[in-house]
Amino acid sequence: MEENKVVKKSSLTRNILIALVLAIVIGLLMQNHSGFLNSYIKPFGDIFLNLIKFIVTPIVFFSIIGGIVSMKDIRKVGEVGIFTIIYYFLTTACALIIGLGSARIFKNIFPIIATTNLKFEVQAKVSFMDTLVNIFPKNFLAPMVEANMLQIIVASLVVGISILLIDKIKQDKAIDAIEVLNAIFMKAMELIIELSPLGVFCLLVPVIASNGPKIIGSLASVLLVAYLAYLIHALVVYSTTVKLLAKISPLEFFKKMSPAIMFAFSSASSVGTLPINIKCCKELGADYDVTSFVLPLGATINMDGTAIYQGVCAIFIASCYGIDLSLGQMLTIVLTATLASIGTAGVPGSGMIMLAMVLQSVGLPVEGIALVAGIDRIFDMGRTTLNITGDATAAVINTYRLRKKGKIA
Repeated sequence: MEENKVVKKSSLTRNILIALVLAIVIGLLMQNHSGFLNSYIKPFGDIFLNLIKFIVTPIVFFSIIGGIVSMKDIRKVGEVGIFTIIYYFLTTACALIIGLGSARIFKNIFPIIATTNLKFEVQAKVSFMDTLVNIFPKNFLAPMVEANMLQIIVASLVVGISILLIDKIKQDKAIDAIEVLNAIFMKAMELIIELSPLGVFCLLVPVIASNGPKIIGSLASVLLVAYLAYLIHALVVYSTTVKLLAKISPLEFFKKMSPAIMFAFSSASSVGTLPINIKCCKELGADYDVTSFVLPLGATINMDGTAIYQGVCAIFIASCYGIDLSLGQMLTIVLTATLASIGTAGVPGSGMIMLAMVLQSVGLPVEGIALVAGIDRIFDMGRTTLNITGDATAAVINTYRLRKKGKIA
């Protein structure tokens, strides 16, 4: 049985990789037919994403509840939650420093782009107090319908903790019901994941065809610096943390994470990648209850890739306007973007909103966002990949910590 699971997993990984390569090749060959691809191929990718989005909401809700009730100790829930949030903050700060440092070093290779008549419409800035209020759901079904992950997390925390506080007989019945529902939705998730290669192909082909060498050529240096920073963060920060804090070989970690990494790269959706990320963490030996709590939280608030994007784009936009950022301004960017990673969680287009906040914090023109808006999707593919990889490191590190303390088997 275990051998069949390994074969099945490696087969899925191989098929996703084949789909990824085919999408790039066919996309480049069909650049003159991008309209056809967007009209008739992309919809099948959208159907796949819709199925993923459909299954994510119940999985996040019931898996977090399941993770809480299985710990059977509110103190353990608090310990995992506090450690995870601190870990996410620290890795996000490291990501920003790497992004700013890489952009600073390679600033001279950025292209000179005209900055006259630049206009870019950004959604209204979300205040901290509005964000705080909007975290708490006012209707039980609304967070599910709107797929508001922060509200779903809060709702599942309230329900999960409440189950731990009721009498033992009712608690056991509630736990059994949660386990049954979890099993049903996990099986549905497995069925949907089998369609991953087709979904990856249909999502990526139109992107490659529409944004081929033309746009990549004009801003290749900015993309190159961002992806270099993504790679450095993954190979240095994540490799170090999983090696030292989880005692896992970085090579083994990235190898077993490959299905989630490839899916995140093609879909550019952290929440959409969540089901596959859960499976990959299981392969890495992460405790399911810990994973069920840590990954949904990370998909909402952990934005290492987005942080690097902020740093690189801020330096790039500043150089286009002939502005040289001071050390103090760069520290302001680190602080603003780190806090904004939670402040804009769950907001559509949060990457652009965060960038607007960062630019405003150091007095840079918000209109400069127009310089990178055209290739934001290509940035997003890399930053999403980094985000979900960071979530997985938190899951395996928390598992190792709790096992070492004897709090889980």
